[in-house]
Amino acid sequence: MGDPVFVHPTAEVSPHATIGQGTRIWHQAQVREGAVIGEGCIVGKGAYIDKDVRIGAHCKLQNGVFVFHGFNLEDGVFLGPGVMLLNDKHPRAINADGSPKGDEDWVVSEGIVEYGAAIGGGAVVLPGVRIGRMAMVGSGAVVTRDVPERGIVLGNPARLRGFACDCGHTLGPAEGSGAWVCATCGRVYELSGDATAGLR
Repeated sequence: MGDPVFVHPTAEVSPHATIGQGTRIWHQAQVREGAVIGEGCIVGKGAYIDKDVRIGAHCKLQNGVFVFHGFNLEDGVFLGPGVMLLNDKHPRAINADGSPKGDEDWVVSEGIVEYGAAIGGGAVVLPGVRIGRMAMVGSGAVVTRDVPERGIVLGNPARLRGFACDCGHTLGPAEGSGAWVCATCGRVYELSGDATAGLR
């Protein structure tokens, strides 16, 4: 038997959601119907997990995170305080004829945050974006396009500024080899030309 699920008394978790062993859901968080959260996750105070969202194992979602329907997270993802993962490219409250929009009147744009990626506090990720494996998004960034594997993006709109090691530190080019190395832990990586093409 694994560790039990913990749900704070003020949290609202749908009986139609699936929560993995050892996951902790804190004050005033809401987890909607059809959501699936893997084992060993932390869902912080005031977080919102929309219907049918899939979250992998060992993810950390800090206070005030919003993950809307259409976005999914692979294992080991970190979302800092106030991160928003959005899903509507053409938001309106009403249709062209003035009638209120219903679920049938809009199209969900699907996005993904891949294995081990980290998104800093206050960042906004627009609908349909892919955040690559082990990528890092700076605090307050507005991500309007896909981020490559290990990519470090900053700013509004977010731009590629480097590449991240598994340990979280920035990689640098290794002399004369075309490889990338972490000065902190010594790990060495081969990055594709497609990934590095966007680096200024």
